[in-house]
Amino acid sequence: MLKDEVRYFVFGLGADLFGIADIRAIKKDFHFSDEILKDLDYAVCIGLRLSGAILEGIKDAPTKIYYHHYRQANMMLDGIAFKAANFIQEKGFKALPVPASQIVDWEKQTAHLSHKKIGELAGLGFIGRNNLLVNPKIGARFRLVSILTNLPLEPDKIFKGDCGSCRACISVCPAGAIKEKKEDFGHIKCYEKLKEFRDKKIVDQFICGICVKACKGG
Repeated sequence: MLKDEVRYFVFGLGADLFGIADIRAIKKDFHFSDEILKDLDYAVCIGLRLSGAILEGIKDAPTKIYYHHYRQANMMLDGIAFKAANFIQEKGFKALPVPASQIVDWEKQTAHLSHKKIGELAGLGFIGRNNLLVNPKIGARFRLVSILTNLPLEPDKIFKGDCGSCRACISVCPAGAIKEKKEDFGHIKCYEKLKEFRDKKIVDQFICGICVKACKGG
């Protein structure tokens, strides 16, 4: 099966998570032209696990090594997506690798698309209280990248789950943005705290990592 071929290929490149999503219902939210998206109805979603040792070093602010690790994870994901897209093209199909972390509108903090939404549709986890995709085995301790394609791959089943009784991220959030209900997540509070970390020169990008550290899964 082509799906197995693609899966084995990306795992061979070092990926830790793999899923297929039918994206026809959410393409309207993507920041690509209709011409580009017209027959790209599926997405390959790929995840890369972050280092637990590096995450454990985070206390009340992101660390320099976490910043470097975060960037390296994104670069590795982009490399995997680039090679996997070429692999799909060699099969005679279209493939559009979308960068793991590229903002197209800084004011609105939006990217070409939401990798976590695609990851949710691809069965890789559920959206947690922390507003992140949470995988049942490794929590939120991973990064994602997506490849849009017209290769007709069988979509994975959406994972039905939630945070349950776990509230580990609520008390540690330095912005107080995480609430009991995921729908009440404070996006503006979170953004302001990320901006504070950046303005204080702690890191050079809008990242935190505190709730990522808290969300271990399992």
